Amino acid sequence: MGKRAVDAACASCHGENAAGQQGTAPPLTHKIYEPRLHADMAFVLAAQPGVGAHHWPFGDMPPVEGVTNADSATIVSYVRELQRENGIN
Repeated sequence: MGKRAVDAACASCHGENAAGQQGTAPPLTHKIYEPRLHADMAFVLAAQPGVGAHHWPFGDMPPVEGVTNADSATIVSYVRELQRENGIN
């Protein structure tokens, strides 16, 4: 379910498997987003109300229309799984 949610809500900007897109959006599988630096709630806050640019030169992240709390939970779970697969714990 998490992959489907990421594909539907995140992939158009953050790319396939949240690997980022040059000039568009950062990779969510980057070490800067590891759990000790960005808690799960940071992803929820970025997706729902949006967030100002602070780590990357891509500009502000606008809110993602239609993303619910349940969607956010599955998205975060899948992103964390991708991070672990990429050695980010």
